[in-house]
Amino acid sequence: MARLLDRYQQEIVPRLAEKLGRKNLLSLPRLQKIVVNMGVGKALQDKNRMEQAADQLSHITGQKAQVTQAKKAVSGFRLREGNEIGCRVTLRGRRMYEFLDRLISVALPRIRDFRGVNPRSFDGHGNYSMGLTEQSVFPEIDPDKVTFVQGMDITFVTSTTNDDEARELLRGFGMPFREM
Repeated sequence: MARLLDRYQQEIVPRLAEKLGRKNLLSLPRLQKIVVNMGVGKALQDKNRMEQAADQLSHITGQKAQVTQAKKAVSGFRLREGNEIGCRVTLRGRRMYEFLDRLISVALPRIRDFRGVNPRSFDGHGNYSMGLTEQSVFPEIDPDKVTFVQGMDITFVTSTTNDDEARELLRGFGMPFREM
């Protein structure tokens, strides 16, 4: 079993029930999915970049990356409808908890001058989004084989619609929020 899933069931659920004053455990906030997205705009000039980005995202998450295509044409960006411009992975279940564990305990501490993630990046509906500027903070990526630096967006989707409850859930998992 994933370490964070076990910790969620043993420690976080009772603490959230006490803090929120609820007896029904199914009404407590829980993590539904994590979406990891890479926008690869340079793939329009170099097709090899998209393959490398999708391969690296697959190594990071442990799941095959889905290549996304442009829905609209934007002439200012020389973008046509149907061009491959990004890749994403949606994680659920055991893989989701394993990725979250690696993100919190390994990847975030490896960021240079890291002081915590922004506690205001909630969307008003209980979902949290954060961005990483480079993929090499994950130990799965070999820095000698990286030919370009690629950032990614990570979105945590929770079952609650309240940002404060979602913040307490992520804080229980060990998300290092910056003090404001």
